[in-house]
Amino acid sequence: MNLNNIIITQYHPKYAEQTVAMWRESKEHAIGQKERHTFENHLYFLNNILPEHYQIDVVLIDDKVVGMIAYNEREISQLYIHIEYQGFGIGQILLDKAKEQSSGKLTLYTFEVNENARRFYEKNGFNIKSRGYENEENLPDILYEWISNK
Repeated sequence: MNLNNIIITQYHPKYAEQTVAMWRESKEHAIGQKERHTFENHLYFLNNILPEHYQIDVVLIDDKVVGMIAYNEREISQLYIHIEYQGFGIGQILLDKAKEQSSGKLTLYTFEVNENARRFYEKNGFNIKSRGYENEENLPDILYEWISNK
């Protein structure tokens, strides 16, 4: 895949339905569980809750949303890549941007069952800080932490 034709831009509500559809499909694929929230609730969360605390960026290819990240200087709240576009470096670009804009330390949660995400974060210098069940899905999750070596 040619990553030269991707556009990373700040989230705009005109991308809401595409973003939520991609997010839900990616998450369901990763954890093997249907999304608990309605599509409408998910849209509300994306448009009204997340932006209060996080910068949200989307990745576009030919005006199609293929990835998203929600982050601030301390944590990554959401990072999802369309299942057909995983493994091409899009997540890496988003993660690197979050690291660059961080305070030098980032935390994030991922589901224990999501082995691809775990490998990705561990390869990128994230270490396990704790394990628990801090989620609505009631699945074991892992709190990861990254500390810059600069």
